[in-house]
Amino acid sequence: MLKAIEVAPDVYWVGAVDWNERNFHGYTTERGTSYNAYLIVDEKIALIDTCKGAFVDELLERIADVVDPASIDYVIANHGEPDHSGGVPAVMAAAPHAQLVCGAPQGKAVLAAHYGDGFDFLTVKTGDTLCLGKRTLSFVQTPMVHWPDNMVTYSDFDRILFSNDAFGQHLASSQRFADEVGLPEVMVQARKYYANIVMPYGKQVTKALAAVEGLELNLIAPAHGVIWRSHISEILTAYREWSSGEPQERAVVVYDSMWHTTEAMAVQVAEAFVDCGVPVELCDLKANHISDIMSEVLPARYVAVGSPTLNMTMMPTVAGFLCYLRGLAPKNRVGIAFGSYGWAPAGPNDVAAALEAAGFEMPLPTLARQWREDTEGLAALRSAVCGLVRGEAAGEEA
Repeated sequence: MLKAIEVAPDVYWVGAVDWNERNFHGYTTERGTSYNAYLIVDEKIALIDTCKGAFVDELLERIADVVDPASIDYVIANHGEPDHSGGVPAVMAAAPHAQLVCGAPQGKAVLAAHYGDGFDFLTVKTGDTLCLGKRTLSFVQTPMVHWPDNMVTYSDFDRILFSNDAFGQHLASSQRFADEVGLPEVMVQARKYYANIVMPYGKQVTKALAAVEGLELNLIAPAHGVIWRSHISEILTAYREWSSGEPQERAVVVYDSMWHTTEAMAVQVAEAFVDCGVPVELCDLKANHISDIMSEVLPARYVAVGSPTLNMTMMPTVAGFLCYLRGLAPKNRVGIAFGSYGWAPAGPNDVAAALEAAGFEMPLPTLARQWREDTEGLAALRSAVCGLVRGEAAGEEA
């Protein structure tokens, strides 16, 4: 029998670990993921979030390790996306007297759209509370972190924030706390999660952080990954930095190449940043998944993208990356477009247009070179990039 794990007195993790998930909404989850649900046992019994539908039997088995599922009084759905709410129909069937608690009005709308409106809904807004006995749960709506219906639930007695998608990571583990797994690995996964899911909603994240600033926190219990216990200040600080929209003096050089000319150019662009003392990541799209690259884009001020011309446009791999980048909408970034061509610089020019359309500042003209780049040309390319970086640095100091 699957066991529940007590994470605080009378508060149990009853979720499921998906060890084999490798792709989530188009980004790679090389460490798997988990679908976290939490059972609170008080005078009234509350289940916070459910799980992906395929794992609902695991969820119910873990609940049954603590209480009869029929005794659940409230099922709280912080978010209606199916990886969190997929278990709602089965759980509500197993707990026929339970109310389904969700945000008003979007939470109910999302759940009804997925599973019908035949449940006993209890809708809540920011500031509403729900008494379980010695515990009082309070709710804060956090719209667009990362769906319109998102909210978080706070237990004052336990000082636990059940944060749903905020502060999560796609990380499968038999251990339930970040300090058990190790902070460096958890932060890598938290940054990737933020970069690929939450980044477009920085303003909303800032508002959500303000809403929970005054809470006393012993635990932050997200809906994916491990629970924050002894490293709460670190993840809050990281979210403040990531949501600020103010990147660091870092660079990412992303490219694909056919006959190595664009690759040679990419190396020189990267070396230009090294010359200027700017940390840089060099990412060949043949070797790096776009979701891993976005983890490097998240803190970087400079994003240089290179493509040769293929059939009068950029390479499909580069186009796919730029489409993904535009959807995630990083702010306050400087773009650099480069690449090689034979008959016309259509590929590099399309890169420049895509970066500009994504809102990037484009202070340099497209750095395009015909056929093969020679030593003099590569030196000029390196000089142009270095001149840009040093010029901006000088401007900031002035």
